[in-house]
Amino acid sequence: MAVHGIICYVENTTSFLRFAVQFNPMTIHKEGYKTIAISFLLFAVINLISFYFISFHLPWLSWIIFLITLALVLFLISFFRVPNRTLTIAENAIVCPADGKVVVIEEITDEEYFKDKRLQVSVFMSPANVHQNRNPVNGEVVYSKYHKGKYLVAWNPKSSTENERHSVVIRNAKGEILVKQIAGALAKRIVNYLSVGQKVDQSAEMGFIKFGSRVDLLLPPGTKVNVQLNQVVQGGVTVLASW
Repeated sequence: MAVHGIICYVENTTSFLRFAVQFNPMTIHKEGYKTIAISFLLFAVINLISFYFISFHLPWLSWIIFLITLALVLFLISFFRVPNRTLTIAENAIVCPADGKVVVIEEITDEEYFKDKRLQVSVFMSPANVHQNRNPVNGEVVYSKYHKGKYLVAWNPKSSTENERHSVVIRNAKGEILVKQIAGALAKRIVNYLSVGQKVDQSAEMGFIKFGSRVDLLLPPGTKVNVQLNQVVQGGVTVLASW
């Protein structure tokens, strides 16, 4: 009965979140519904135990437990947030696929798909950033592949080729762009919604990475880059480069 009650609680909380976000200018991503519901359950259980067994003798400790668990719940809600934005739609623009900070702008040799030199632009996503990923351009998905790998810190140069990652290539009349979602030391799940043959719209949702990581873009050599190192960027808004 207890297990059944917990399952019902999680399902009801999930339904409430889906209903509530419809009336909020900042929505919650669907990947976060169950995680947040479970966090509410743990918050309730931990604080009930604290209230009955700790608060009478050590009220200050009970308050600390309450504040810490509340902060964790609020962090999870913030992590899965999807703020309403005016998205960039421009034929000649390559839009940033993720929120974060530009940490790499350099020419590399791609060994996965192009097998030649490409211009790499990488965006580091901290746990405080929005973690929804977006398509940088319109086009057709011609390549989609998941790679198992390590969980090196996202700013490590080797994370681009050795970490768990999902690579997608989008092709249009102007050329091909590879977008690589890369797991980090904390990120343990990469979600990608695209499949080969699918037609995609610029700035529409591509996927989600849980708990901090990075996204790499491999662009044609000579592409004009519109951002600088350490610049803070917004997914679906900032023009990263121009064709």
